[in-house]
Amino acid sequence: MSLLKPTRRDILKLAAAAPAFALPAAVRAELGAPEAGNPGYFRFTLGDLRLTVLSDGYMALPTSGLGVNADPSDVQAFLKAHYLSPLDGYSHTNHLLIEAGEATVLVDVGSGHRFLDTTGRLLENMETAGIDPNEITHVVITHAHPDHIWGIRDDFDEALFPDAEYIMGAAEHGYWMQDDLVNQVAASEQQFVLGAVNSINCDGVEWTLARDGQEIVPGVRMLATPGHTAGHMSVMVEAGGTQLIALGDAMTHGWMSFRRPDWFNGFDADGAQTVATRKRLLDMCSADRIAVLGYHFPFPGVGHVLREEDTYSFVPALWQF
Repeated sequence: MSLLKPTRRDILKLAAAAPAFALPAAVRAELGAPEAGNPGYFRFTLGDLRLTVLSDGYMALPTSGLGVNADPSDVQAFLKAHYLSPLDGYSHTNHLLIEAGEATVLVDVGSGHRFLDTTGRLLENMETAGIDPNEITHVVITHAHPDHIWGIRDDFDEALFPDAEYIMGAAEHGYWMQDDLVNQVAASEQQFVLGAVNSINCDGVEWTLARDGQEIVPGVRMLATPGHTAGHMSVMVEAGGTQLIALGDAMTHGWMSFRRPDWFNGFDADGAQTVATRKRLLDMCSADRIAVLGYHFPFPGVGHVLREEDTYSFVPALWQF
């Protein structure tokens, strides 16, 4: 076998390229979006249930809202270490659709076209996935923030899924429907209150107000996970001895919520409660090997919780084709 020796010209070429090789790993690893986009749905099974993750688009928000109880320099260092921009946040919007016998359950309805230009793609991705909106029998709302409920209406201000049963936690409904709540919150929050109230009062929607543990259909039940909002609820799915929790916004970041569960965000209504709920979920899911789906995790957002002594990590599920 011959030994290849670099020529003087090869060495000079390598030296010229050295500055590029010296770039920080976070810059070298950054990927761009394709021109035509990527598929906005993904299918898998849980026991005899057929599950589909549907995207409503993505959100690009400043990272200043992350880890607001931590030193900003620590938050930025964390993001850099995990190959993420320290300034510009990017998060997906992953909706769970559950086909269980004659029932089809959709978790959250997205933003519609009332929040951000980069969201509102749920119906488009349902169509691409071959899902008929008229087949939705149940709609579960984890909480009444814009990206989860403002898409409840169509362009004619009527319920998007008129024949479905709509379910929301009783505590969540009670919070937003308080008398004169809009004048009890900071000015910066008033638009969210008005949007929540208008969405909850959508024509054609009759609400089923759920409690912790309440069954929606066989194998699907509500799970109280307060903190992000007063009555935030997640959705537990169970079939064939396997469990999955659609977290909603009980955990919002695919890295930070696991590695630094003690940090909370600016949109968390009760920081201490958010942290307590998150740690409970991490303990439970790692101990009982419960899969999780994060609404804002990297699409499709499904994986497992790995515990190593006092730290946690998100392990993406191994997909089968």
